[in-house]
This record gives sequence, C-alpha cells and structure tokens, in this order.
Amino acid sequence: MPEDLQKKIAEATGVGLGDLVRLLVLVAVAIVLAYVLWALLKRRKRVLPPQVPDLAVDVMSLPTAGPPASGPALYYYNVPVRLAAVVLAPAGRVRDLPPPGQLDDVLDSIVPGLAQVVSTHAPLVRYWPRQLSAKGFAHAFFGHARLPGQGGKGTPWCSAAGIFKIEGQPLMAGLVMRAQTTSNLGQAIVEREAQWLDLLRIK
Repeated sequence: MPEDLQKKIAEATGVGLGDLVRLLVLVAVAIVLAYVLWALLKRRKRVLPPQVPDLAVDVMSLPTAGPPASGPALYYYNVPVRLAAVVLAPAGRVRDLPPPGQLDDVLDSIVPGLAQVVSTHAPLVRYWPRQLSAKGFAHAFFGHARLPGQGGKGTPWCSAAGIFKIEGQPLMAGLVMRAQTTSNLGQAIVEREAQWLDLLRIK
C-alpha cells in the first residue's frame, strides 16, 4: 500500500495501519471464538439425557387406615387389607399401557373385581416406564415402594408385584396393601399371571 495512503488512513482513523490490522484480527478471532462457544452450548443442550421419571412410592406417606368397613373386601393370603398403592407398567420393548379410559379393564385383568376395589379404596396410582422381566420389575418395585421392617414383616404393610395379561398382552403390576394389624405377609413376586388368584381374593 502506498505510503501516502497509509498516512491518510492513519490520519482518518487515528491509528496506524499495523495497529488497524491487528485490531481487525482480534475482532475476527473474537467472533470465531464466540461462534464456537455458542455451537458447543447449543450441542450440549441437545444431548442432555432425558429426565428420569420419579419411581418412588413413599409408603410412609400413604393412608394408615386398615380395610374399609363397606364396599368390596380385598384379601391378601386370606387377610383383609386396604389397597394403598398401585403401580402399572408395560412389559417388553415395544408395548405401551392401554389408555386411561381402559384402566378398569386393566385392573380387572389382574383379579376380577379389582377395579371396584380401587374405586372404593382410592389408592395412589402410578405409571412406570417399560419393564423387561417380572422379577426385575418386582425387585425394582420393592426397592422404590420400600416397606417398613423386613419387607413389611412384623408390620401391617405388605406388597405383591409381577406380571399379568390383558388381551394376551403382558403388563406389570405392583400393589401395596395394609392390614388392620401387624402380620408377616411381607412381599410376593408374581411370575405367572395365575398366581394373582392365589394371592388375592375379592368378596
């Protein structure tokens, strides 16, 4: 660049050409760094893992009343109990739970008449994500719906969890129940849907 032009630029800007070039380089570097930082932050937002659903069932916050005096009576191993909480989950990798409008059908698929028990006992109802095995679901359920004592033994609390089917499709259910007095009913894993009929009676 001719010297007279450099002088005119320096006079107009108040800085020398070398200083101006360095300033432009610094501005360009700052722009590039800002773009890289923005791109990294945007990508980080995209790859954030999905929030893990809250699976916990706080048994100690559930109602402590025993079986209701009226309505259908639920028996667990022939002991009258109140149904305090129900957890439902689809089984396998591709299945989903039926829509909420079919909840009564789902409950009655566990044990006929259970929908009426739920209507009368008003338990907490929770929906869990897909589960791959009856045993895995049962252990997860017992861990998240932790009973007092040794798995509820020596307390009024008991629970059962495992597989059932509706229209031939396997689903998972976990039930938390409370007797009137202490017992040693504890926890039961249901590996075959027919076992529910051995555990539960509705009168």
